Amino acid sequence: MTAATPLHVRVRPITVEDNASIARVIRAVSAEFGLTADKGYTVSDPNLDHLFELYNTVNSAYWVVEHHGKVAGGGGVAPLQGSDPDICELQKMYFMPDVRGLGLARQLALQAMNFARERGFKRCYLETTASLTRAIKLYQQLGFQHISAPLGYTGHVDCEVTMLKTL
Repeated sequence: MTAATPLHVRVRPITVEDNASIARVIRAVSAEFGLTADKGYTVSDPNLDHLFELYNTVNSAYWVVEHHGKVAGGGGVAPLQGSDPDICELQKMYFMPDVRGLGLARQLALQAMNFARERGFKRCYLETTASLTRAIKLYQQLGFQHISAPLGYTGHVDCEVTMLKTL
């Protein structure tokens, strides 16, 4: 699905050509918030440079946000590894400053959860860090509830905020 929004912004499925661009976005946003590899955050994920391949699998999807033709953000969903088969994970939601505040994170999260629901997932899990207060507020508005312990295996050992939503 491709969606057009105001201000020269387009949301579309990731392509192999987007791998380097979305990896740069994730690294830049992570650095902006101090979420570095030595702390166990996404930038240490060995699949970061191959998101198209990672999400080009059954029951997984990733969308990129283009702003004036340039990748400026993205987000996706995939089955949560090492958990109940009815749980998916909202993953790698990152946006450059020029596209923040436009409702794109909400749009992508809703799109991802609809995708997951259509594929039979009953719950959606996510991990984040307490410093991302705007993201946490959005997730709460979307109906995610804080849970006390991590689920599955995400490989992000220092994401201390864990949340779950019934789809």
